[in-house]
Amino acid sequence: MTRSGSVRGLLGRSLVMGCTVAVLAAGQATGAVCPPDDKTPAPGASAPAPGAGDPGAAAPGAGEPAAAEPGTTAGPAAVTASNSDLYVVRLDPDAAAPGGTTTVHAFIGNLGPDRTASPFTVVVTLPEGVTAEGPYFPENCYAFQNGHRVRCTFPAGLPKFRSATALVPVRLATTVPAPSTLTGGWVAVRGDDDRDETNNKQPFEIEVVQTTGPRPAV
Repeated sequence: MTRSGSVRGLLGRSLVMGCTVAVLAAGQATGAVCPPDDKTPAPGASAPAPGAGDPGAAAPGAGEPAAAEPGTTAGPAAVTASNSDLYVVRLDPDAAAPGGTTTVHAFIGNLGPDRTASPFTVVVTLPEGVTAEGPYFPENCYAFQNGHRVRCTFPAGLPKFRSATALVPVRLATTVPAPSTLTGGWVAVRGDDDRDETNNKQPFEIEVVQTTGPRPAV
C-alpha cells in the first residue's frame, strides 16, 4: 500500500472511532483527539459537537460570572477576614489657653501580619470643657453628643506597620482653669477583623496654659 493509501486508511479508521487526525503536508499523522470510549459514535453517526454531553468540557462563556437578571444587581464578593491587629498610639495634643484651640491626633497603627480586610472606626472622646470644632480629617468624621465625641471611618487595606491618623480640632471653654490639665480624653478604634482588642484604646490629656505665646527660655 502506498503512503497516501496508508493515510486514507488511517483517516477512515479514525473517523469510525470518532477521532480527528491532524496530518502534515508530508502525509504523516501527528496525533488524534478522541472522545471517551462511552462517547464514541456508532459507525456512520456524526461526532458530537464540542462540549455536547461532556460534563468535563467547558461551554462557551464558562468560567465567567453569571450575568445578573434584569432588575437585579450582583451581590458583593465575600470578604475574608484578615489576621491584623489595630492599636492606638497615645498622643497628647498641644497645650492651649482657655477659649483657644488645639488638635487631637488619633493615631492608629496595624501590627499585622496581614493588611486590614475591613473598614475600621475611630472614636475620639473629649474631656469636659472641650468641644470638637471642624473641619475634620478624614472628611467623613462627624461630631455627636453635643460635640463631646467624634467618629471617623477608614477604609480597608491598611498594611502591616502602616498608620492612619484622624485629625480632630477642638476648642477649650473660656471657663477652664489655667494652668491645669484636662483629663478624660480617649481615642478608641474598632475593626471587624481586629484580632486583639486589648490595645484598642488610649487616653490623652490637654494642658491648659494661661497663654499660648512663646515660652521663656530656661
